[in-house]
Amino acid sequence: SADGGTDLSLDSIPMGLPMSDPTAWATAMNNLGMAPMGMTGQPLLPDFDPALGMMTGIPPINPMMPGLGIVPPPIPPDMPAAKEIIHCKSCTLFPPNPHLPPPATRERPPGCKTVFVGGLPENGTEQIIMEVFEQCGEVIAIRKGKKNFCHIRFAEEFMVDKALYLSALAVMCRAAPGAALPSALCTGLSGSVGWRAVPRRMLAREERHRRRLEEDRFRAPSPPPVVHYSDHECSVVAEKLKDETKFLEAIQTLLTWIERGEVNRRTANNFYSMIQSANSHVRRLVNEKAAHEKEMEEAKDKFKLALSGILVQFEQIVAVYHSASKQKAWDHFTKAQRKNISVWCKQAEEIRNIHNDELMGIRREEEMEMSDEEIEDPSEMKETEESALVSQVEALKEENDSLRWQLDAYRNEVELLKQEQGKASRDEDTTKEQQMKLLQQALQGMQKHLLKVQEEYKKREAELERVREEKLKMETLLESLKEQESSTSRACSCSQEKECPVEKTLSTSPVRSEREVLLVGIISTFLHVHPFGASIEYICSYLQRLDSKICTAEVEVLMTRLQNTFRQELSGVGASLEKRWKFCGFEGLKMT
Repeated sequence: SADGGTDLSLDSIPMGLPMSDPTAWATAMNNLGMAPMGMTGQPLLPDFDPALGMMTGIPPINPMMPGLGIVPPPIPPDMPAAKEIIHCKSCTLFPPNPHLPPPATRERPPGCKTVFVGGLPENGTEQIIMEVFEQCGEVIAIRKGKKNFCHIRFAEEFMVDKALYLSALAVMCRAAPGAALPSALCTGLSGSVGWRAVPRRMLAREERHRRRLEEDRFRAPSPPPVVHYSDHECSVVAEKLKDETKFLEAIQTLLTWIERGEVNRRTANNFYSMIQSANSHVRRLVNEKAAHEKEMEEAKDKFKLALSGILVQFEQIVAVYHSASKQKAWDHFTKAQRKNISVWCKQAEEIRNIHNDELMGIRREEEMEMSDEEIEDPSEMKETEESALVSQVEALKEENDSLRWQLDAYRNEVELLKQEQGKASRDEDTTKEQQMKLLQQALQGMQKHLLKVQEEYKKREAELERVREEKLKMETLLESLKEQESSTSRACSCSQEKECPVEKTLSTSPVRSEREVLLVGIISTFLHVHPFGASIEYICSYLQRLDSKICTAEVEVLMTRLQNTFRQELSGVGASLEKRWKFCGFEGLKMT
């Protein structure tokens, strides 16, 4: 088998062991009431009396008879294989009487890996059980009952069939030979419902133990016991109070002594000196706090400088992205490269805005801390972009809300001081009046600052509305100019047809000179290379490389005259509206 145990199938003689010990073999046959005889038929004990056997009334059995497993005859399919003596380290298993009926068994259910073992000897331990049944395969667990039975769980299902072969074998332990009669094993299949409860209880017990260990590990250790007061311990504590590293331990001991009632007339001077040492530690703590505050201010300044430097670098990076997005450089990139550049630009702008908000928050906190000084915000620079104005308006809203909250807090404090003013004495009235004056002055300053912020907020809103109105006016003006241009072009064409039909028939060609013919050919070749069109400035920049005297108006007039060759289209929305010229000569050839 796979686990190294003995094969216990019914087709072969299982667990066969050589009869090297004739005394044990003779004892087993004597217990069964058989004459002890060897393999060849000769008697092992010449003076054996069958009438003295343990099983009286059974005639002597010839060892050559079928069923004893010595010289087995052909076994019918419905008959089980004969069993032999099995020797172990701590016990010996003897085969049952072959004339007795076989033990009742039932069909093994699928997935069953547990067997029930009954009839264990009184002195049978788990070691003996493991020693007997580990020959059938790997044993996972043994659950021993209070009486002479147990449950054994194997690793595989086929090992259960091997364990059932050991049923009805007589077990005799060697620890106390002759102390008790051999007990017959009774193995059978066991259900798995009751068996599974044992691992659950074991796992729950282990989990509770593990949780208790974790709680003990994370529990704070109990403080050491405080020593009793004496002159020697008093001098030791006084020295520790002067040491910064041992001050906490010494002050705890001093507190415990005072609470115990160790202070009396004899020890009052010693306790006063220790309290004086504790008071001197206050100055050290104040100095230490001031040093930490100074370090914190320096760290804030360093962080602000580093953040401003990072913002400058972000501005440069965003400027690079914007310059790369312009048409002169944008047309030379591939589609994937344009997509990556646009994504990078958005990410850089978002990170820049986050850092800018953080820096503005730090500056606002500094302004709130400086209550006496008025910080003049540079309001001379006016941004024309709508997004910048909106962000400033939101920032002013937040500042307005924070100032309103502070104003409410100051008002509450003033009301509390007014309520407490009538209850205090005359000496306290003077100090409260001073506090009231200071609070009123601070309140007036905050009100003035709040009014300034509100005025600035209104100005920003008015400026934003004005910019929006100007934008709407520009859009309406642009639409009206387009309509006027189209109407004038139609009127001019109609008047020219009415006044001079003869000239129209004579001079039907829109190209008036050879120079214009050359320009039309060069522009057609250039626009044929750019199928998505190009702006008039881009076309003129290309033509001015050939001839610097060419102007934009001349090229635009020539292209408007050739409507079947060149077509003007509008692309974009709002501020990104752009005119592009495209070559349509192939389509115009079909139309003419």
